[in-house]
Amino acid sequence: NNTITIKHKVTKATIDNKRVLVPKDKMKNNSSYASLPLIPIIRELLLKEKSRQDKNKLVYGNTYKNKNGYICVRDDGELMIPDTVTKQVPNFIESVGLRRISLHSLRHSCGSILLANGVHMKEIQAWLRHSSYNTTANRYTHLDTKTKENTANAANSIFGNRKSA
Repeated sequence: NNTITIKHKVTKATIDNKRVLVPKDKMKNNSSYASLPLIPIIRELLLKEKSRQDKNKLVYGNTYKNKNGYICVRDDGELMIPDTVTKQVPNFIESVGLRRISLHSLRHSCGSILLANGVHMKEIQAWLRHSSYNTTANRYTHLDTKTKENTANAANSIFGNRKSA
């Protein structure tokens, strides 16, 4: 259906003095559960990853570990440590000639870019899966110069053509 459903997460925990990965079905809040439309480039990347995993399933046979459809797994299907992805993203961003930023900062950039392109704040809130409108509006979206100029132009249109009393 060209959607992705987010309903599981993996966290690190210490059990019996050993660091382990713990898959969880409980998300941070209800808005964290989401089915989102896939944009074509992400769909293509996910299909490539699924193909890679399908090939690895054939190689590893019944020892392949990813039985639950997780995306970020090693060749043998073992869950990837969440920090691995978090640490790789800034390196990738820098490798394509962009300013190095964290994975979390990409969420802020995404919100701000969507806002600058006319996406309504409630839609951005749903896209970023925030439970609170205020979180999206006050922490994750930032006005760019063009938006401020648009506001100034609107104010001028409203008030600039009035004659002084």
